Amino acid sequence: MTEAVRTLPPRRRATGFARRWARRLALTVGVIFLVTTAFCWIYNAGTAGRRAPPAGLAFVRTGDYLTRSRSWGTTGSAIVLVHGAFESADTWQPTAQLLARTHRVYALDLAGFGYTQRHGHYTLDDQVRQLLAYLEALHLTRPVLVAHSSGAAIAAEATLRAPDQVGGLLLLDGDALATGAGERTPLSRLVIPPCRVTLLRLLLRSDWPIRTVYEKQCGPACPRLDAAGVDAWRRPFQVAGAEAAVWALLNQGVPGLPPQRLAQLGRLPLPKAVVFGAQDTVFSADSPMKTAQTIGAPAPTLIPGARHLAMISNPEAVAAAVDALAARA
Repeated sequence: MTEAVRTLPPRRRATGFARRWARRLALTVGVIFLVTTAFCWIYNAGTAGRRAPPAGLAFVRTGDYLTRSRSWGTTGSAIVLVHGAFESADTWQPTAQLLARTHRVYALDLAGFGYTQRHGHYTLDDQVRQLLAYLEALHLTRPVLVAHSSGAAIAAEATLRAPDQVGGLLLLDGDALATGAGERTPLSRLVIPPCRVTLLRLLLRSDWPIRTVYEKQCGPACPRLDAAGVDAWRRPFQVAGAEAAVWALLNQGVPGLPPQRLAQLGRLPLPKAVVFGAQDTVFSADSPMKTAQTIGAPAPTLIPGARHLAMISNPEAVAAAVDALAARA
């Protein structure tokens, strides 16, 4: 009788075992969460110093933003270069120097990137209005817009909103379409705010992530990043406001236009061109032709051997394509 009382049925024993392990697991997860959060707060406090932008930068007022601007050349028609995600006006340096031989060349840091003043929501609409205000602030008359990667959607929408202000449009390694890529990235939901900052700072402390992404997207034709080159990519993400901007941009995903909206470019009577690196792995192999057909451009130009950062790996080919478009503008 005593033995019968002490011995629990197998189902009850299993249930009790599961509950004990569930409590232990919950306790372990709670401890890890508290320890991790404490580490993030302490690490962030110890690395709170922000870097200053480089000296000698030029800025123009573009509506809500104090926009960082670069320029090359003093004569010829105007070319405006629009960078892609996690790039800046500096990314255009090799191509801009070549274009400056026969053009006045300008490049801006889009809202959320580079050294442009960090505030706002950094939406597609914000960046389009910023770009149009940039053209107005510099008093540019129908410049050719050249846009890379995610910058393609911004330049395309700016052209649709103000076609009389644009002389031509070239999309470089970008289809301008809304694909939902990166939208509401899981990291932004799974990582609590203090640890988001910690994660970004830890990544930026190492040269390896920067060199790895650069080499993968740029390819063997690109110059190897020296210490100054690594710092040029890293520093914009270490200035005041940059960390919050990164997570805001990741939450929104890659900017893009619906197909029906992008197709409206085909009805605009302005010169258009599409240029892709032939080995660009960011987009599918048929993206260049589809993009050209959608916006009403001639057959796309494919740059042999080039990957996603064609303006760095093959600046001569990109500059030649821009020159050809500008001649039609």
